[in-house]
Amino acid sequence: MVDSDGARAVRNGDVSFWWHQLGRPAARPPLPGDIDIDVCIVGAGFTGLWTAYYLRMLDPSVRVAVVEARFAGFGASGRNGGWLTNSVTGGRERYGPEGGVRQQLALNAAVDEVIRVVDAEGIDCDVAKGGELNVAYTPAQLARMRAFAADEASWTGADVIELSPAETAARVGVDRPLGAVWHPHCARVHPAKLVQGLAAAAERAGAMIYEDTPAVALSPGRVETARGTVRAAHVLRATEGFTANLRGEHRTWLPMNSSLIVTEPLPAAAWSAIGWEHADTLGDLAHVYTYAQRTADGRIAFGGRGVPYRYGSRVDTDGRTRARTIAGLTRLLHTVFPATGQVPIAHAWSGVLGVPRDWAAGVGFDRKTGMGWAGGYVGTGVTATNLAGRTLADLVLGRATDLVTLPWVGHRARRWEVEPLRWLAVNAIYAAYGLADRQEARGRATTSPIAKLADLISGH
Repeated sequence: MVDSDGARAVRNGDVSFWWHQLGRPAARPPLPGDIDIDVCIVGAGFTGLWTAYYLRMLDPSVRVAVVEARFAGFGASGRNGGWLTNSVTGGRERYGPEGGVRQQLALNAAVDEVIRVVDAEGIDCDVAKGGELNVAYTPAQLARMRAFAADEASWTGADVIELSPAETAARVGVDRPLGAVWHPHCARVHPAKLVQGLAAAAERAGAMIYEDTPAVALSPGRVETARGTVRAAHVLRATEGFTANLRGEHRTWLPMNSSLIVTEPLPAAAWSAIGWEHADTLGDLAHVYTYAQRTADGRIAFGGRGVPYRYGSRVDTDGRTRARTIAGLTRLLHTVFPATGQVPIAHAWSGVLGVPRDWAAGVGFDRKTGMGWAGGYVGTGVTATNLAGRTLADLVLGRATDLVTLPWVGHRARRWEVEPLRWLAVNAIYAAYGLADRQEARGRATTSPIAKLADLISGH
């Protein structure tokens, strides 16, 4: 693509680079009209597909249908940074010493469970378990990193290792690191390949997926869609960042935007300078943090915040990203990796993630009504969706497993504020985080009080 000045233009939107590279799969048929089923799952992203897959694997007699507004993997599942990591969204501390460890160990195991299923189902999704590396670039980030490492050392299952600047650069050749923390419970994946393969695996297991079937309203025993009504004993909501589109759910989770860019494949000389041989996922300790992976075909996918939130909980349709965000992420990429300075950016896109008011994910199921839900992963859903899907399957089938007693089961956050308070607060919070990062980049040795105030207001 070339723009009017003869310069190379960046492909923008088109859902995501991952889908553009892979190619959209042939469309599945929409719901043919009113149907009766045992379990209706709304949303064909990772949560819905994992739930459908495990329901059918555990009990092939259960009739499972998944209804999807666009196509399987259209939302965050096909747009994310490809981090299959063990993060406890909202923090382990809220669950107490015993509950926090149980939740952590369950997520550690979920990383390996995804890899197991990928192998068992023959899903080629570029999975490589190289751990997660988070780098400190400023004195304030280094102070936060050391406090984080000390806290992690007190938790069974965290398995965090603190690295010196030299050890950090030996893993990934970032520019001027002050140190880093690393843990082994993370793998890189190609998210569109994973979600496409999972959808196919769920169908092979006997689940039905209806695309181009937007759900309008959910209630006990029925899902109203633009294509007809699904009557089901169990109705499960798996809509994550698009939950605000459902009737009565406008303030349940806030749809927060995250943006990514991806380079063209780097030349051999650049990779020689950077290293990055172990497939680590890469993050930092900034308040407005970045996240990255080295792709299987030799690119760097690099993400961070753009426009954090659109007024009225609006969500995008094609992932298009504003030019200022693309330019900002490109500058950050070149700062972290000077060797990428002459490497063109190939694609930019955005997506929404679901954010509860307390920033903590949860799973719920009401046996009396047959209604269930899972989500609010705040960007850590590639792994958490697998744990949620297995948990929902056990709850629906009445299985008395360890999963149904995990501390996130039954968790609910209060609703978000009405507009314009919601828009004003979110944009002010992220403006404050950005200001705090700029203060710290100028050499501030401790975390900016502006960031601490933003944490307090956000409930993060």
